[in-house]
Amino acid sequence: MSKFTDFNFNGHKALIRVDFNVPLNDKFEITDDTRMRAAVPTIQKILKDGGAVILMSHLGRPKDGPTDKYSLRHLVYHLISLLNGTTVKFAEDCIGPVAEKAATDLQMGEVLLLENLRFHKAEEKGDPTFAEQLAKLGDVYVNDAFGTAHRAHASTAVIAQFFPQDKRMFGLLMEAEVSSAQKVLNNAEAPFTAILGGAKVSDKILIIETLMERANNLIIGGGMAYTFLKAQGKEIGSSLCENDKLDLANELIAKAKARDIQLLLPVDSVAADKFAADANTQEVSNDNIPAGWMGLDIGPKSVVLFGETIAASKTILWNGPMGVFEMIPFQGGTKGVAEAIVKATANGAFSLVGGGDSVAAVNQFGIADKVSYVSTGGGALLEFFEGKELPGIAAIGE
Repeated sequence: MSKFTDFNFNGHKALIRVDFNVPLNDKFEITDDTRMRAAVPTIQKILKDGGAVILMSHLGRPKDGPTDKYSLRHLVYHLISLLNGTTVKFAEDCIGPVAEKAATDLQMGEVLLLENLRFHKAEEKGDPTFAEQLAKLGDVYVNDAFGTAHRAHASTAVIAQFFPQDKRMFGLLMEAEVSSAQKVLNNAEAPFTAILGGAKVSDKILIIETLMERANNLIIGGGMAYTFLKAQGKEIGSSLCENDKLDLANELIAKAKARDIQLLLPVDSVAADKFAADANTQEVSNDNIPAGWMGLDIGPKSVVLFGETIAASKTILWNGPMGVFEMIPFQGGTKGVAEAIVKATANGAFSLVGGGDSVAAVNQFGIADKVSYVSTGGGALLEFFEGKELPGIAAIGE
C-alpha cells in the first residue's frame, strides 16, 4: 500500500524535498532535466487532489551563501513547462519572512519553489532550528529526493520530526526507488548478475562485499578491472591501476570462488596510446597489453562473454560504465553491455541501472525506457547496496 497515493492532499500545503540538482550550462540552461521530470508525478498528484505544493531543493555546492550561479530561479520556466503551465512562484529565500509570506499567500493548485537550501550552511549541518523553520511552511512533509537520502541534512532527515507520523511520507519517486532497490537487494530472482564498472576498486569495495552475499554472477569492467588483472599477474601496460589494492583484488577473487560466485573479468580491451578521442587504438588481449598503451574500454570478446551471462539472468544490477564511453572510440563496451541488458529485460529479467555514469550512458544511448528502472540516486543507491541505513529513509519511519 502506498501511503502517498492513499493520502488526500485537498486543502493541504505539501512541503516536498525534491532533488533539482540539475546540470546548467554557462547560459543557465538545463542540460539534463531527468531529476526534475522524475518529480513531476508526485507534484501532479498533489495538485490534482486540490492541494498546493512547496518545493525545496539544493543546487550545486555553493560555498559562500547566495550565488546567482546556483540560484533555483533558473529552473522556474522549465518547471512551468513540465507542469503544463501550472502557476509556479519563486521565493528569494527558503526560510524567514520572505519564504513564510510566499507560503502563506500560496493558493491551492499553485506551486512555490524555494531558493537553494544550501545558501544556508545550517542545511548541511542538519541544524534542527533551520529544519523547524522549513517545516513551518507546509502541513504535510513529502520526501521525494532519493539522490540525497544518504545525507543527514536538515531538509532530508531532521525535518521529518516536526510532522506527525501520518503527515510525513515518501513521494512516488522515492517509493519507486526504495522498492526497486529492495527488490534487487532482498528479493532478487536468480540468476542475479551484478555489473560493476567505473575507475576505482576502492570506491566499490563495500558494494562488492555486499553483492557477494547475494549475486550469482559478478561482472567487473571499466578502469577498476585492470587492478584485478594486474593482481593476477597480467601485463596491463599503462592502464589505470590501484597498486595498493592488488592484494585486496586477489582476496575478492578468492572469496568469489569460495562462495561459488562467477566473477567475470574482461578478456580483451580497446587500448589507446593516449587518453584522448583522437588516440591511436588497437584491440588487444588482456593477457598482454603493450607497454605505453592503456585499456580505455572492454573489447568485443568481453562484450560477447558478458552478454552471455547477462542473457541468462533474471535480475540485473548495473553500476558503472565499461570504458570511457564519453569518447566515441571507447563506447562500444558500455553500449554492448547496455544492449545485452535491454535484451534480457525484454525477455523478462528485472534490470536496475544506477550511478551517475551508468544513467548518463543509458540516456546517451536512448535506452532508459527499455530497462526496468533507472535510479536517480548515485551515492544514495551505492550506500543502500552497501547495507547502510539512509537517514532520509529512516526519518520517515514507514
